[in-house]
Amino acid sequence: MNEHELWMEEAIKEARKAAELREVPIGAVIVKDGEVIARGYNLRETTLDPTAHAEMIAIRQASEVLGAWRLLDCTLYVTLEPCPMCAGAIVQSRVKTVVYGTPDPKAGCTGTLMNLVQEDRFNHRAELVPDVLREQCSALLTDFFRGLRSRKSAAPDTGAGSAET
Repeated sequence: MNEHELWMEEAIKEARKAAELREVPIGAVIVKDGEVIARGYNLRETTLDPTAHAEMIAIRQASEVLGAWRLLDCTLYVTLEPCPMCAGAIVQSRVKTVVYGTPDPKAGCTGTLMNLVQEDRFNHRAELVPDVLREQCSALLTDFFRGLRSRKSAAPDTGAGSAET
């Protein structure tokens, strides 16, 4: 297991915490000098906060730990490719490297739909390492959404909200 896989395993642990809360299982860790300095997992439903993405939580925590908004020489590990909001926060916080597990075909902004973290017109660009433990990261999401669909189909139909009159 290489270094990126080791730290991605830590992000996967965070994603599992989200899943336990029935949140979409996305996890993140920020590493500096070979040590995890921040952790985060998706909490949008729990907090009713659209900005409570794993990356945003980890970035805020890392800034507090370092006592600085610039996360220079830090690497962000996240199980799902960052969205536009998180990609913007990565650029603004000057994260050096972003390592992600699985691409996001609906909102990925580190290469799938666009690449905001390497946009030449911004004053900072992050290095990218995609597809680390991709199968494991993808399986977390697939299993979660499969479980949601099976719970919905197993729910008894009470007739509430029916269009029939």
